[in-house]
Amino acid sequence: MDTRSLILLGLLMAQSQHGYQINEFIERNLSTITDMKKPTAYATLDKLSKQGYIEVHTEQEGNRPPRKVYSINEKGKQYFYELLIQNLSTAESVKFTGDIGLMFIDHLPLEKVIPALENKLAENSKLISLFKKTPVHGSGHGVDFAVAHKIAMLEAETEFIQKTVMTLTDQLKELDNNI
Repeated sequence: MDTRSLILLGLLMAQSQHGYQINEFIERNLSTITDMKKPTAYATLDKLSKQGYIEVHTEQEGNRPPRKVYSINEKGKQYFYELLIQNLSTAESVKFTGDIGLMFIDHLPLEKVIPALENKLAENSKLISLFKKTPVHGSGHGVDFAVAHKIAMLEAETEFIQKTVMTLTDQLKELDNNI
């Protein structure tokens, strides 16, 4: 799945933009769903242009250096719709980097594992609170659905970690009682 192209074409569906606008929007508004950096965005825009999905023209404002402005064309819109349908209809194999720590949890004493997981619970709580403060987008449902999905995933992880902490706390109590 070409998610980078999907993001960039989606942004261009709203309006033509220059690269700086696109990158600033990604950094400011999409950092929770993508880690796309400027060089990758520009390389992907260049690829989309070469494939004939977007048009590029140069504009100059005052004394500023010339800048490229990107616009989606009809072929790009059709490709965007294909990518969007593919993205919406494909199941994901979600990879949580925190699962790596869970795999090796047995190498730490429970006295260190439990506070680490409790710290993760506190961090998740902060993230959930932050996402819940996200204002309703207003035009369309897409952004609101993405935020709601993020909250649901964090709440599910929080519930899992709470159960894990309870299980490990019970194990620690059993160990203490056997000493």
